Amino acid sequence: MTTRLFTILASITFMLNLNAQRSNAFHTLNMPSNSPEVTEMQKLGVTQIEISYHSPALRDRDVWNNPGVIPQNGDPIPWRAGANMNTTITFSTDVSIEGQPLKAGTYGFHIIPNGNEFKLLFAHNHNQWGSYYLDIDKDITLSVDVIGISCEKSEQLDYEFLNRTENSVVIGLEWGEKRIPFTVSVDLNKTVVENLRSELRGINTYHWQAWNDAANWCLTHDTNLEEALEWAERSINGGYNRYAANKNLVNLTTKAKIEQKLNRTQDLKNTIEEALTTIGSAYDVNTLSMFLIRNKNYEKALELSNIGLKDHPGTWYIMLNHGICNYFLGKKKAALKMLEKSHKNTPDAYKKYVQKVLDEVKNGTYKL
Repeated sequence: MTTRLFTILASITFMLNLNAQRSNAFHTLNMPSNSPEVTEMQKLGVTQIEISYHSPALRDRDVWNNPGVIPQNGDPIPWRAGANMNTTITFSTDVSIEGQPLKAGTYGFHIIPNGNEFKLLFAHNHNQWGSYYLDIDKDITLSVDVIGISCEKSEQLDYEFLNRTENSVVIGLEWGEKRIPFTVSVDLNKTVVENLRSELRGINTYHWQAWNDAANWCLTHDTNLEEALEWAERSINGGYNRYAANKNLVNLTTKAKIEQKLNRTQDLKNTIEEALTTIGSAYDVNTLSMFLIRNKNYEKALELSNIGLKDHPGTWYIMLNHGICNYFLGKKKAALKMLEKSHKNTPDAYKKYVQKVLDEVKNGTYKL
């Protein structure tokens, strides 16, 4: 097929589509479409990814080898990566596409196929009918090259989110037995911390749990620790005039863990002493005592366990921690006595584990 003939046929197709639109331009009936509109969404960290496209069907066509369906080499135009309006992809934060940076925003998504090689075009001019008026020199913010791969047959064109990790996901356009994959990645720490800062200035500013969870996220990901410590303290002490202050074992434990990570030795000691005078649930006592045990602070862990057993007598996991502390403090007889009590109170699902600890303590082989 010559370029001129293809251009004529493409123009005819465009006019037919245009006439189809005109037929319902003056009413609002919800009518079926051969290429229905689809929206796919995926959250990557705190980054919202949204793909909007119209999904055509194969209908027994060899679409990848039919230039009347998918133009090749950009001749005469790139492919709209769907049907009708150009496909759009929206990123709520900055991302990287195949390792190349792309700012937050909405982009028209177009493709130039060349055999099994594909040039992916992200156009800031995204409100277009197809690719007919795409100006490659002026409209394109980013282009990347990828290779197509085979996949299970898909009658309808669709987009899949694949191989998701904490900071990346593969988006695959699938149609027929071909997938065009590209990797979207984010700077997880940067995007999450910036989002936390923003959200903590809104309604979440009045909730101690929000400040604590934000601090904990930074702690878990070993990032932004100085500010995370401020957030933990805000959770404890509240805001203006101590509004929404809520000191408890949860946020004191978070604060202690951050201080330990920052090597704030004296501050850590002060926080632990403060925690020992704070009432908490059995679960919260267990969390802090396990932190102390892992950091070989057996004396304070034992002190906390004693307090915990007064408030929550018979709690098997506090008894377990109590026995472990005595073991590491060289009080084997006291350790065994408490571990045996713990075993009696332990639910069946955990008895095997507690028995294992008890046996190893008896043999002097127990290790954390």
